[in-house]
Amino acid sequence: MIVITTPTGDIGRQVLDRVLESGEPVRVIARDSSRLAEHVRARAEVVEGSHADADTIAKALEGADRLFWLVPPAGFRDAGPAGSYYLDFTRTAAREAASRGVRMVHVTSLGRGYNGVAGLLSAALDMDELIESTGVQCRALALPFFMENVLHQAQPISQQGVFSMANTADRPLLTVATQDVAAAAADLLLDTTWIGQARVPLVSPDSLTPDAMAEIITETLGRPVCYQQVPLADFQDRMVQRGASPSLAQDMASMVNAQNNGIYDAEPRDAASATDFRQWCQNILKPAVQS
Repeated sequence: MIVITTPTGDIGRQVLDRVLESGEPVRVIARDSSRLAEHVRARAEVVEGSHADADTIAKALEGADRLFWLVPPAGFRDAGPAGSYYLDFTRTAAREAASRGVRMVHVTSLGRGYNGVAGLLSAALDMDELIESTGVQCRALALPFFMENVLHQAQPISQQGVFSMANTADRPLLTVATQDVAAAAADLLLDTTWIGQARVPLVSPDSLTPDAMAEIITETLGRPVCYQQVPLADFQDRMVQRGASPSLAQDMASMVNAQNNGIYDAEPRDAASATDFRQWCQNILKPAVQS
């Protein structure tokens, strides 16, 4: 039995669909089962609740042997510092999985070995250490910046020909597409031969600066799109103005600062994932901008 968390999220949904196609028995943990697609409710067992809750995770792991783990974003609510949020959310599940002999495939950040403060990325890396400390057999999908983050700016790209972030305009920003993350996660969940603990870095085959991303977006859409770098302090202030808690805004700013300082270069990586940024723009961004 494979247990999947965040089944309605961008990555979890894609992992779930791939695993369902295999015919393996699947159980999902969902806060609100009504948000699940009809084909999921028809083919998967559903445990309703939060996967941070001890009773919920114990019920979900009963008779299971594999677990896909992803900590959901806290959103704009004040969940306190990211480090505490990630550890508190994961602690019970990691211990429960270890005690039951359930193997974990979890989503985390690329950048192990980075010595600076990295906000949400530091929280994810601390979570890895917690999971490993339980002795559970696991594979950590170590990821850089999601290409899908650019989708949040489909409207300004379409209407103003611009996208903006606080990332340094002329520094390469490693990326990955969520479809590649889901494919790797599903493959690991369906492979019953691996043992022990290991990290699996996933990075797209290209290494582009935000300025270079803007050039590719321009070529893909056939109209000018430029990149605007927002000062980090302004980025943090705008998050608070939009309703983010001060702790979340600080963690987000620390994350971007670490990206600008090369956190993703701190960890060795071998093979590249399948999708490059140009492919992603053609298949995902262009339809979103044109809709």
